[in-house]
Amino acid sequence: MSSQQLSLVTLTIHEMERSRRFYGEGFGWKAVYESAEVLFFQMNGLVLGLWMAGPMVEDLGRPDGESNGFALAHNVPGPGDVDALVARLAEHGGTVLREPDEPPHGGRRAYVCDPDMHAWEIAWNPAWRIDDEGRVTFGA
Repeated sequence: MSSQQLSLVTLTIHEMERSRRFYGEGFGWKAVYESAEVLFFQMNGLVLGLWMAGPMVEDLGRPDGESNGFALAHNVPGPGDVDALVARLAEHGGTVLREPDEPPHGGRRAYVCDPDMHAWEIAWNPAWRIDDEGRVTFGA
């Protein structure tokens, strides 16, 4: 059984520079990771991700090609835990959008929607540390 934790909130964005200014200069936050498609900010035991809308919708694997603008994430301690949790969620009313696989950046992930179609990424990232209380630290 996994701990009760929310690891990552990902918001879709449409203009990287606009979002970088708002979060970086407006809030004064420093990104812990940045690419052409995504920005990550380490929060208090949580990571906030900003992901360009097109690539995020593609990654979600939504059959209708649309996104409601965000995805929640639950990180697990190991790659096999992704498969086990996805299977358990599907048995309890979840809809699997994307079967577990290995993304290009490494690790293991899948996407499952709850009964109201809110997307959850179930992920294992070998570069992210999860402490005994379920807090995730980027790149630790």
